[in-house]
Amino acid sequence: MTAGQRLPLGTQLTRFVSSGGLSAIVDFGLLLIGMNNGLDHTTAKAISFVAGTTTAYLINRRWTFQATGSKRKFAAVVLLYALTFVLQVGLFAVLYPWLVALGLGLGVSVVEGVNPAQLIGFVIAQGVATTVNFLVQRGLIFTH
Repeated sequence: MTAGQRLPLGTQLTRFVSSGGLSAIVDFGLLLIGMNNGLDHTTAKAISFVAGTTTAYLINRRWTFQATGSKRKFAAVVLLYALTFVLQVGLFAVLYPWLVALGLGLGVSVVEGVNPAQLIGFVIAQGVATTVNFLVQRGLIFTH
Protein backbone atom coordinates (compact mmCIF):
# COMPACT_ATOMS: atom_id res chain seq x y z
CA MET A 1 0.00 0.00 0.00
CA THR A 2 1.38 3.41 -0.94
CA ALA A 3 1.35 6.53 1.21
CA GLY A 4 -1.96 8.35 1.13
CA GLN A 5 -3.84 5.27 -0.05
CA ARG A 6 -7.02 4.44 1.85
CA LEU A 7 -7.41 1.09 3.61
CA PRO A 8 -10.12 -1.14 2.13
CA LEU A 9 -13.65 -0.67 3.49
CA GLY A 10 -13.62 -4.08 5.22
CA THR A 11 -10.38 -3.30 7.05
CA GLN A 12 -11.62 0.12 8.12
CA LEU A 13 -14.93 -1.31 9.29
CA THR A 14 -13.20 -4.08 11.27
CA ARG A 15 -10.87 -1.59 12.92
CA PHE A 16 -13.70 0.86 13.58
CA VAL A 17 -15.78 -1.86 15.25
CA SER A 18 -12.77 -3.07 17.28
CA SER A 19 -11.91 0.39 18.55
CA GLY A 20 -15.61 1.01 19.06
CA GLY A 21 -15.80 -2.08 21.26
CA LEU A 22 -13.06 -0.74 23.50
CA SER A 23 -14.66 2.71 23.52
CA ALA A 24 -18.05 1.18 24.35
CA ILE A 25 -16.51 -0.59 27.35
CA VAL A 26 -15.18 2.76 28.57
CA ASP A 27 -18.55 4.42 27.87
CA PHE A 28 -20.80 1.74 29.41
CA GLY A 29 -18.49 1.21 32.38
CA LEU A 30 -18.56 4.90 33.27
CA LEU A 31 -22.34 5.01 32.70
CA LEU A 32 -22.83 2.21 35.25
CA ILE A 33 -20.38 3.74 37.70
CA GLY A 34 -22.15 7.09 37.46
CA MET A 35 -25.67 5.68 37.80
CA ASN A 36 -24.65 3.32 40.62
CA ASN A 37 -23.14 6.28 42.47
CA GLY A 38 -26.21 8.50 42.37
CA LEU A 39 -25.97 10.38 39.06
CA ASP A 40 -29.18 10.60 37.06
CA HIS A 41 -29.20 8.62 33.82
CA THR A 42 -28.74 11.63 31.52
CA THR A 43 -25.80 13.14 33.43
CA ALA A 44 -24.10 9.76 33.75
CA LYS A 45 -24.58 9.15 30.01
CA ALA A 46 -23.22 12.57 29.08
CA ILE A 47 -20.02 11.98 31.08
CA SER A 48 -19.58 8.44 29.78
CA PHE A 49 -20.17 9.59 26.18
CA VAL A 50 -17.38 12.16 26.34
CA ALA A 51 -14.90 9.59 27.68
CA GLY A 52 -15.95 6.93 25.17
CA THR A 53 -15.87 9.17 22.11
CA THR A 54 -12.51 10.66 23.09
CA THR A 55 -11.13 7.12 23.26
CA ALA A 56 -12.65 6.31 19.85
CA TYR A 57 -11.30 9.45 18.17
CA LEU A 58 -7.76 8.92 19.40
CA ILE A 59 -7.72 5.34 18.11
CA ASN A 60 -9.66 5.82 14.86
CA ARG A 61 -7.85 8.86 13.52
CA ARG A 62 -4.54 7.03 13.32
CA TRP A 63 -5.34 3.31 13.22
CA THR A 64 -8.64 3.03 11.34
CA PHE A 65 -8.43 5.96 8.94
CA GLN A 66 -4.64 6.49 9.06
CA ALA A 67 -5.14 10.22 8.95
CA THR A 68 -2.88 13.00 10.03
CA GLY A 69 -4.26 15.67 12.27
CA SER A 70 -5.36 19.05 11.02
CA LYS A 71 -7.41 21.89 12.44
CA ARG A 72 -10.09 21.31 9.80
CA LYS A 73 -10.39 17.59 10.55
CA PHE A 74 -10.37 18.22 14.28
CA ALA A 75 -13.13 20.83 13.94
CA ALA A 76 -15.16 18.46 11.76
CA VAL A 77 -14.80 15.65 14.31
CA VAL A 78 -15.80 17.99 17.15
CA LEU A 79 -18.91 18.98 15.18
CA LEU A 80 -19.70 15.34 14.39
CA TYR A 81 -19.25 14.34 18.03
CA ALA A 82 -21.53 17.18 19.11
CA LEU A 83 -24.18 15.80 16.75
CA THR A 84 -23.69 12.22 17.92
CA PHE A 85 -23.65 13.42 21.54
CA VAL A 86 -27.12 14.86 21.10
CA LEU A 87 -28.19 11.77 19.17
CA GLN A 88 -26.79 9.19 21.61
CA VAL A 89 -27.54 10.93 24.91
CA GLY A 90 -30.95 11.99 23.60
CA LEU A 91 -31.85 8.47 22.51
CA PHE A 92 -30.71 7.03 25.84
CA ALA A 93 -32.61 9.72 27.77
CA VAL A 94 -35.80 8.82 25.91
CA LEU A 95 -35.33 5.04 25.82
CA TYR A 96 -34.24 4.42 29.42
CA PRO A 97 -37.41 5.69 31.17
CA TRP A 98 -39.58 4.04 28.50
CA LEU A 99 -37.81 0.70 28.98
CA VAL A 100 -38.14 1.04 32.78
CA ALA A 101 -41.87 1.72 32.32
CA LEU A 102 -42.08 -1.50 30.30
CA GLY A 103 -40.80 -3.36 33.35
CA LEU A 104 -37.15 -3.68 32.33
CA GLY A 105 -35.79 -1.44 35.07
CA LEU A 106 -34.65 -1.77 38.62
CA GLY A 107 -34.96 -5.05 40.46
CA VAL A 108 -33.81 -7.15 37.51
CA SER A 109 -30.13 -7.59 36.72
CA VAL A 110 -28.55 -8.91 33.56
CA VAL A 111 -25.23 -8.88 35.42
CA GLU A 112 -24.80 -7.61 38.97
CA GLY A 113 -25.55 -3.87 38.88
CA VAL A 114 -26.78 -3.84 35.24
CA ASN A 115 -30.48 -3.79 34.51
CA PRO A 116 -31.96 -4.60 31.08
CA ALA A 117 -33.16 -1.02 30.55
CA GLN A 118 -29.59 0.26 30.86
CA LEU A 119 -28.19 -2.38 28.52
CA ILE A 120 -30.90 -2.17 25.84
CA GLY A 121 -30.98 1.65 25.88
CA PHE A 122 -27.20 1.80 25.66
CA VAL A 123 -26.96 -0.72 22.80
CA ILE A 124 -29.60 1.05 20.69
CA ALA A 125 -28.18 4.54 21.27
CA GLN A 126 -24.62 3.32 20.73
CA GLY A 127 -25.55 1.46 17.55
CA VAL A 128 -27.20 4.48 15.95
CA ALA A 129 -24.35 6.83 16.92
CA THR A 130 -21.67 4.37 15.77
CA THR A 131 -23.28 3.99 12.35
CA VAL A 132 -23.53 7.76 11.88
CA ASN A 133 -19.93 8.23 13.10
CA PHE A 134 -18.45 5.68 10.72
CA LEU A 135 -20.31 6.93 7.67
CA VAL A 136 -19.44 10.58 8.27
CA GLN A 137 -15.81 9.97 9.27
CA ARG A 138 -15.13 7.68 6.30
CA GLY A 139 -17.13 9.63 3.74
CA LEU A 140 -16.50 13.24 4.72
CA ILE A 141 -13.74 13.74 7.31
CA PHE A 142 -10.95 11.20 6.78
CA THR A 143 -10.99 10.96 3.01
CA HIS A 144 -7.84 10.60 0.96
